[in-house]
Amino acid sequence: MSLPPYPVVCHTRGCPRPATFKLGAVWADGGTRELKTYSLCCPTCLPAELASARDRRELCRLAPGEELGPVCVFEMRSGTRDRELVRREELE
Repeated sequence: MSLPPYPVVCHTRGCPRPATFKLGAVWADGGTRELKTYSLCCPTCLPAELASARDRRELCRLAPGEELGPVCVFEMRSGTRDRELVRREELE
């Protein structure tokens, strides 16, 4: 049984707008590869959220064998898995 869709709102404090972007970096440890999510945000909050995500990414400490790519902007779409998200390089 699947859950009904629910609205995803921007992570910026006080912002009521729908989130349309996912900010994330590809993390891998040699056996696993996934998207580490830093934020979900609306177009208005994107610049500030992207700067904050980049700052937080720089603070990450990695174990031997781990890799963490740069923070990227992905367009969110309902029902879409991370590996299917469209990267929006022009917004980075």
